Amino acid sequence: MKIVGVTACPTGVAHTYMAQEALEKECRRRGYEVKVETQGSIGIENELSQEEVDAADVVILAVAVFIEGEERFEDKLILNADVNDAISYPGKVIDEAEKLFRNNQ
Repeated sequence: MKIVGVTACPTGVAHTYMAQEALEKECRRRGYEVKVETQGSIGIENELSQEEVDAADVVILAVAVFIEGEERFEDKLILNADVNDAISYPGKVIDEAEKLFRNNQ
């Protein structure tokens, strides 16, 4: 499975990057391709290309604020997740992404 995502928290500092790391680690553990864009206090980093978005099976938006470029995902399966859940329970978030993917095949 290919997963892309965006993480962002209100202050754009620690939680944004902690969520990115947790989701990427869990996806790699399961053997999934993954790339997570961060929208933190210094702007967009690790920006997703449209080709990466188009190739993804599921988009995870682990955000607690408005993000830039959300329209890129309008035709994709989107899982909205709490940024804190992505940090504390990344396995649960990926389980939900798997379920969303399976239910929409």
